[in-house]
Amino acid sequence: MNKPSPAIIAQSAVRRLPRLALLLFCLAYVLPGFFGRSPWKNEDIATFGVIRELASNPGNWLAPQLLGQANGFDALAPYWLGAIAIKCLPSLDPAFAVRIPFGLLLVLTLLATWYAVYYLARSPQAQPVAFAFGGEASPVDYARAMADAGVLALIACLGLAQLSHETTPALAQLGFTALVFYAMAASPYRRATKVFGPSLGLFVGLAGLALSGAPTVALLLGLGGTFVEWTHMRWGSSAGSGQLDAGSKRRSWQWVLLIAGITLFVSGLAYELGLWQWRIHLPGTGEQSAWTDWRKLGRLLLWFTWPAWPLALWTLWRWRRQLASRHVALPLWFAATAVGATLTTPAADRSLLLGLPAMAALAAFALPTFKRSVASLIDWFTLLFFTGCGLIIWVVWIAMQTGVPKQPAANVARLAPGFEPSFSWFAFLAAACATLAWAWLVKWRAGAHRAAIWKSLVLPAGGATLCWLLLMTLWLPLLDYARSYAPISRQIARMVDKDACVEIHGIGSAQAAALQYHGHLELREASSQAVCPYLIVDADAQPGLGDTVSLPDWAFQATIRRPTDRNENVLLFKRVSVAGQPAAGTPAKATGTSRPASTRHRP
Repeated sequence: MNKPSPAIIAQSAVRRLPRLALLLFCLAYVLPGFFGRSPWKNEDIATFGVIRELASNPGNWLAPQLLGQANGFDALAPYWLGAIAIKCLPSLDPAFAVRIPFGLLLVLTLLATWYAVYYLARSPQAQPVAFAFGGEASPVDYARAMADAGVLALIACLGLAQLSHETTPALAQLGFTALVFYAMAASPYRRATKVFGPSLGLFVGLAGLALSGAPTVALLLGLGGTFVEWTHMRWGSSAGSGQLDAGSKRRSWQWVLLIAGITLFVSGLAYELGLWQWRIHLPGTGEQSAWTDWRKLGRLLLWFTWPAWPLALWTLWRWRRQLASRHVALPLWFAATAVGATLTTPAADRSLLLGLPAMAALAAFALPTFKRSVASLIDWFTLLFFTGCGLIIWVVWIAMQTGVPKQPAANVARLAPGFEPSFSWFAFLAAACATLAWAWLVKWRAGAHRAAIWKSLVLPAGGATLCWLLLMTLWLPLLDYARSYAPISRQIARMVDKDACVEIHGIGSAQAAALQYHGHLELREASSQAVCPYLIVDADAQPGLGDTVSLPDWAFQATIRRPTDRNENVLLFKRVSVAGQPAAGTPAKATGTSRPASTRHRP
């Protein structure tokens, strides 16, 4: 017997969000952040450095590395995609060429989420209550409206903005997770024996997820999908009677075997490629206390998934009699897997990112159960929050350009010393158009289409898109200056002879990639046999420098500080001798710098 649905939706409430409006929403969210900026620290530039080296040295196809050191992500597919883009687009700047496949992965995430919510909303258990005299929402129109709401909920999530615009394995994992989510949601409506469609998406998604550094997540999603499909084998074309005809039962068995088979194959592939690594990191096992770790995780869960998480919790409460139904059980398993990975891995934010499509789906199913007062509360809160954020971005930008108001201008000068603001007509017009569009959207929400089921998520998605676009236009020069290694890399390059190679000690992969890309330096790992005339040392690694190089061979030149982080310093040395022989030339001492304590008095 089917349990009563909590959704009460009339046909008038399932009008479609205009396709042009939805497309503009997605474009305004996807494009800013992929164009016109430098690679940011740390994972963004580090991944780019590995990809750039892989493109020039295809021999490391199964072991991407930077300067002979294996990358820290234990992934393959993201580096392959970036390297292929560089090789196929040699006329483009490598940093821009790399972003093209990653931008397409974000597009895949939005598209797969739309179709996943669409097919979940087609489930018989997800349908709204039938009215006594007709007029309830039709299944197809209801599913389309819910899919529109799901995409809006995903765009509205605060944690999606930055990580989904970086060229890191996390974005690849997100795209492939969304593809698996779609494939499993659409399985009742497509034959497993078809080559294209959900079966292909399932294979590509699980394989891509494992090859992107998340084989454990791929295994858990595959096992969960197999279990959900197996428990719903009694659901088919005759769902109203709760029985399954022979054809539907055979198709369900095909999907159970297909999901299980692909999961086992992908797990074996990851094992053969050495991608299974122990990454469990429980709260309180590091330098910080368990309470501090749990508090940080709690804050992350609150803001990163906002506003999807309160809506998802409301869905679980209102649909509590249908928790075992496909439209609740499947996204719940995907979200729970991501939350579990968040609580047990060091990269908590990147693990939680994988749960956003499923949380957006759960958030969408809260809308048919809302009362008007709840929807109004969401609208008012969203209006005040994002309007305030947009106003702050504009005020700070005006202060950077004119010096008025004085306090924001002084704050920028203090936090980013040496930054010189610039004016761009394109950025200004894009930001102005986005602000006017936000004002129109607020006016539209207050007046027209009040009955649309997705209405409560228009302002959250629009506000998140507005703030992201303003940041990536008005504040982009400031963010590039503050979040990239470009300033310090170019400063070092000016202090080094042209075409001279540089040895490095204690320099992380992100800094090394920046020195190669921004400073155009040829880097080599430091050794006791000096082969380069210059040496760059991370300040934190300076005490152990004597164990790697012969200190009498090097003269200290300068301490170079990153402008926006005084704790991130590097030391520059110049070679004075090799194996006891004086080097040509005498090192020039940098003005305003001092020798480190360990090299101030050398024998």
